[in-house]
Amino acid sequence: MSLRLYDTSTRTVRTFEPLKEGRVGMYVCGATPQAAPHIGHLRSGVIYDVLLRWLRRSGYEVTFARNVTDIDDKILAVAAEAGVPWFAVAEGNQRVFNDGYDLLGCLPPTIEPRATGHVPEMIVLMRRLIEQGHAYASGGDVYFDVSSWADRYGALSNQKIENMRSAADTTTEDCKRDPRDFALWKGAKPGEPSWETPWGEGRPGWHLECSAMATKYLGATFDIHGGGVDLIFPHHENEIAQSQAAGDGFARYWLHNGLLTVNGEKMSKSVGNVVLLPDLLGKARPAEIRYYLTAAHYRSLMDYTDAALGEAVSAYQRIEGFAIRAAEVVGQVAPATDLPEAFTAALNDDLGVPQALAVVHETVREGNNALAAGDEAATRGHLASVRAMTDVLGLDPLAPQWSKESEDDLRPVVDALVKVALEQRQAARARKDYSAADAIRDGLTEAGIVVEDTPHGPRWELKRH
Repeated sequence: MSLRLYDTSTRTVRTFEPLKEGRVGMYVCGATPQAAPHIGHLRSGVIYDVLLRWLRRSGYEVTFARNVTDIDDKILAVAAEAGVPWFAVAEGNQRVFNDGYDLLGCLPPTIEPRATGHVPEMIVLMRRLIEQGHAYASGGDVYFDVSSWADRYGALSNQKIENMRSAADTTTEDCKRDPRDFALWKGAKPGEPSWETPWGEGRPGWHLECSAMATKYLGATFDIHGGGVDLIFPHHENEIAQSQAAGDGFARYWLHNGLLTVNGEKMSKSVGNVVLLPDLLGKARPAEIRYYLTAAHYRSLMDYTDAALGEAVSAYQRIEGFAIRAAEVVGQVAPATDLPEAFTAALNDDLGVPQALAVVHETVREGNNALAAGDEAATRGHLASVRAMTDVLGLDPLAPQWSKESEDDLRPVVDALVKVALEQRQAARARKDYSAADAIRDGLTEAGIVVEDTPHGPRWELKRH
C-alpha cells in the first residue's frame, strides 16, 4: 500500500506521488518566536517529525525546510514592552523552541531559513507580481491585489471572496485598493527595523516570506506544505495566491494538523491556561511527553488534561518496561529490518499513528508472554520488532536519547548500592526471614526504587512520574 495523505486543497485522501522519484521537498511553517513554545507548538513539531521519519524510512531522500519568522508585529510589540532589541526577543525564544524540539527527539530540519535573511528573494517576488499586475505599491507599502486573483482566491479555505472581511494587516488601510488586499511589504515606521527596496524602506509582510523561502530551497514547485489548521486562512491562502500568481506551481499537497486545547478551552494568556514545556516536565519525562503528543491522529483536535497525560505516561512505560526487561534477558537487540504489515499499513493510511501504536502494544503483549514463558528466541524477535516500530515514531526506549543510562549518570552508583540491598534481601528470604526481606523491599520502595521478582532474579528500576 502506497502512502496516502489528506490534502486540504482537494479535501480528499490522495496517494502520495512525489514530483521527483525518490525525493521529497517538504516545507512546514515554523515559529514566530515572540514567546517560548507552548504545547501546541510542540505537538506540531512532533507530528511533522513523525512524517519526516516515515518518509525517510519509506526510502525517500527528504529536504525538510522549516522557517523562522524572526520579524513580525508581535515580536516588535514584545520587544517594545520589554525595552529590548527585537532581534534579542526573536533569537532568545527561537533557541528555546529548538531546545524543546531537541528534548522531544525531533530531527533537525535540512534548512531552517529566517525571514530577515531572505529579503532579496522577497524583492524579486514582489517585482514579478507587480510586473504581472497582481500587486501594487502604495504609501510605502506593497499589496497583493486580491481582485486580480478573484477566481482562485479562497479555494484552499473553501471561501468565496465576496464573503471575506478586511485583511486588517496594516495601520494604513486607506492605502489599499480593496480592504481584502493583503500586505506583501510594510513601509518603514520610526524605531522599527527596515530594509531598502525599490518601493521604499520597510519590512516583510507575514505571508511573503514563506513563499520566497519555500521556493528558494525546494524549487518553484515542491511536494508537501504543512502547518496548523489555524494557518489555512489567511496565511496559506495568501501564500498560494502570491506564489501561483507569480507563476510558481508551489505546493502539491497541503497538510494541516489539528489544534490543541486545554481542558476544553483554547489556550490564552488572559485565561492563564497556556501549557509550556517546563509545566509538562514536572509531570512526565520527555519520551512520555512525545508519546502523548504523538498518540492522537495528527488531524484531530486534541484536548490536554493531566489525566490524559497520565494515561500516555502509563502506556509508554508499558512499552519501555518490556524493552528493558527483554534486553536484560536477550541483550541489546538491534531494531528489525522489516516492519509488521499492519504497522506499515497504518502509517501509510494518512499517518495513522493511533493504529500503528495499537500494533506496538500488541507486540509488547506478545513479548511479555514470551518473556514469562522463558522463550528467548521469541522475546528477541518481539524486542527487535518493537524497537523498529518505535524508532519510526521517535520513541525507541533503548535509543540513547531515551535510555535510563543517558537520563541518569548516577545509575552505576545507584545500581551498586541497590545490588547490595537486594543481596541482603535474597539472603533473608533464603533463611526464611520474610519480615526482614519485606522491610528491605519497603525501604527501597520508599526511596523510589521499584523491585520486581522475575524468573531470572530480582530486577529494579527508578519509580516514574
